[in-house]
Amino acid sequence: MSNAYPEWIWHNGTIKPWAEATTHVMAHAIHYGSSVFEGIRSYDTPSGPAIFRLTDHNRRLFASARIHELPIPYTLEQINAACREVLQANALGTAYLRPFAFRGLGGFGLSADTPVEVSVAAWRMGPYLGEGALERGIDACVSSWQRFAPNTIPAGAKAGGNYLSGQLVAREARRLGFGEGIALASTGLLSEGAGENLFLVFNGELHTTPVSAALLNGITRHSIITLARREGIPVIERDLPREYLYLCDELFMCGTAAEITPIRSVDGRVIGEGVAGPVTRRLQALFFGLFDGRTSDDWGWLEPL
Repeated sequence: MSNAYPEWIWHNGTIKPWAEATTHVMAHAIHYGSSVFEGIRSYDTPSGPAIFRLTDHNRRLFASARIHELPIPYTLEQINAACREVLQANALGTAYLRPFAFRGLGGFGLSADTPVEVSVAAWRMGPYLGEGALERGIDACVSSWQRFAPNTIPAGAKAGGNYLSGQLVAREARRLGFGEGIALASTGLLSEGAGENLFLVFNGELHTTPVSAALLNGITRHSIITLARREGIPVIERDLPREYLYLCDELFMCGTAAEITPIRSVDGRVIGEGVAGPVTRRLQALFFGLFDGRTSDDWGWLEPL
């Protein structure tokens, strides 16, 4: 996101100017990471602007809040409406949406009672991992930072504090000259990228790490699994050791921001031919085809603006 911020944001039930959506520096979330959020994309489609899996994303927002005992003072329907409202206020079709809820200013201390604030922002976002990443792919590395162990921080919640881990992974990768980092779980087996899920291709089959591998069960991940199985591409969820990154025929990351980004090398080792392979390209075509009409949306994923 550049400094050309959008004009309007939805904040605590009201559309207001971007600069007026403020909170106190002593808000609980700033000190303790007590926030939950979603990343959602909208696309211009032949039938008009549509938000991809809006309801599924916001259901997960409420699920994350439930895990962290963070009561959102709005209904799912109200948050869905807020997402549409902020897009319309900013005259956005293709955009990135960020609904989030956080503990605001109240008592002090980890378990303090505080009000919960809710905002929804929207802005134009290009390829998350850089111009040309979707076509040419990126070079990745395995990070020295591991994901959190089971029963420490809930990986299944999309919570702000979780992303301190992702920041360490991503910043290390950038410092070393890579496009993104890949994290191992506390078991030493593969987990996910700094903020993306992983798919490996062996002999035309998709392999992906299970939700028990300290990862967020991504909605884009689920979409790819669903599209692949409809296409007849086998999908296998299983534990995967690090060295399989170096042995697979194709490798890609996925997520709302990253969409489907090929990985052409890991730790300097070239993957396949060093370009996006046929399975990756086919899945990109199916995924982006949802938004230009080439792929039928049989699940009601595209929710009109």
